[in-house]
Amino acid sequence: MFLRELNQEEKEAFLELAYLISKIDKNQTIFENSIINKFKTEMGIDKYSIKGSDIEDILKVFENDRTKNIVLVEILRLIFSDGVFHDFERESIQLIKKHFGFDKDDFQSLRDWVLKIKELEK
Repeated sequence: MFLRELNQEEKEAFLELAYLISKIDKNQTIFENSIINKFKTEMGIDKYSIKGSDIEDILKVFENDRTKNIVLVEILRLIFSDGVFHDFERESIQLIKKHFGFDKDDFQSLRDWVLKIKELEK
C-alpha cells in the first residue's frame, strides 16, 4: 500500500525483511508468497534476488518514523495473510517493535488497523 514511498535501499531491505519473516516458521505459505510478489511489483523490483541479510542489519536501514510505520504495517499484512500468528512471527514483531521504538499503544493501533484492512479485502 505504501511501499512506493521507500527509497531503493529501503525497498531492498524491506524485501529482505519480508522474505525473512515469511520463512521464520520454516513454512512459507502460498498466501505469504503471493503477498511478497505483490510487494515486489508495488516497489518495481520484480527481479530482486534475496541476499539473506541479518535482521539487525536490515532494521538499521529504516531511520525515520514514516518508513518505520510503513514497514511495520506491511510486515503485519504479510504475517496475517495466512491467518496464523506463529510464535516465531510474534518474536520477530517484538524485535522490530523494540528496534523501531514503538510503544504498546502505537503498535496496537497499527495492528488493529491492519486487521481491519484485511477484513475489507475479503
